[in-house]
Amino acid sequence: MTIEGSPRGRVALVVENDPSDGLARLGGWLTGGGLELAVVRPHAGEELPADLEGYAALVVLGGEQDAFPGPGGERAAPWFAQLEGLLRKAVRHKVPTLAICLGAQLLAQAHGGTVERSSAGPEIGVRLVARRDVADNDPVFAAVPFAPDVLHWHRDEIVELPVTATLLAASTHYPVQAFRIGPSAWGLQFHIECDLEMFAAWAMDGVGTLGELGIDPIELLESVEAALPDVAEVWQPFVERFAAVALGRTPRGDGGLRSLPLLGPA
Repeated sequence: MTIEGSPRGRVALVVENDPSDGLARLGGWLTGGGLELAVVRPHAGEELPADLEGYAALVVLGGEQDAFPGPGGERAAPWFAQLEGLLRKAVRHKVPTLAICLGAQLLAQAHGGTVERSSAGPEIGVRLVARRDVADNDPVFAAVPFAPDVLHWHRDEIVELPVTATLLAASTHYPVQAFRIGPSAWGLQFHIECDLEMFAAWAMDGVGTLGELGIDPIELLESVEAALPDVAEVWQPFVERFAAVALGRTPRGDGGLRSLPLLGPA
């Protein structure tokens, strides 16, 4: 585990599920919001903590793995069951959580939602998502524009949200784009963390998929590069509002300031 900074009351646990999807721009936005980062990389053999005691927040990143079990019940990564346990603890103890793409799928699945291979096919590139009216009452989503730019690269989707979830943003072919569970656990199906280098690496690795979809890699990267300033304009303040919730500077979705209890085993 790599720890940046020391005050545990300001530390966000960051779970990197895949070496191809690190913090990138998200790291600077989180630290700019006042959080310190403790990054654990289970894909490299690092152990997830048993609980979230002392952490101000949990951030779960994306990856190319499937969130859902295979035909024989096997998981795409051996740590997914434990990670889902941490996500349940985060919601139970109101530890502010930000889960992105694969992370959002695991968050939904950990609370009774359903994730499947999408019948709509892969969603790749710059897209718009539509913020729902209920987001007006959300402490981090309320200031998001009606139809912000986001970046996509995924083939799976959340086909059923947990009954406890609130849908915050949607799109035509992938209805679940953003949601909240409880007062302070947010899931984003799209990517906000990418820089151009990260997305270009995905395009290189997925050139076969792009060809099958008829997507020109150069045009794709040009569109991503053009959209990056707009993505930062919307989602950097969003991340800073999340950090404010984690640090107790902003009310949670239930209207109260968060107080972190001692956490025990699952």
